[in-house]
Amino acid sequence: MRFLRLLKILVIALRFGLDDILLSHARLKILRPFTLLIPFRGRLKLPRAVRLRLALEKLGPIFIKFGQMLSTRRDLLAQDFADELAKLQDQVPLFHLI
Repeated sequence: MRFLRLLKILVIALRFGLDDILLSHARLKILRPFTLLIPFRGRLKLPRAVRLRLALEKLGPIFIKFGQMLSTRRDLLAQDFADELAKLQDQVPLFHLI
């Protein structure tokens, strides 16, 4: 069960192109060529901050809460990320738990 949840998180992260945020660190740049193998990589036209917000929304309530908490720490984030995550405070779409 945990493996399936981890797999879902990884698929959503790759679908929204969050690997470029993580792999922008100097120590992880060696993994960059492997991201070229991702089939839906070319469809990423939205800014990184918007993709992060959408991915957090897609992952569910725990991740939305994390984004909300992170949006209050503007000293830790770039301005565009902080502004976009602030939208999680009052502009979150409704979702239903099964």
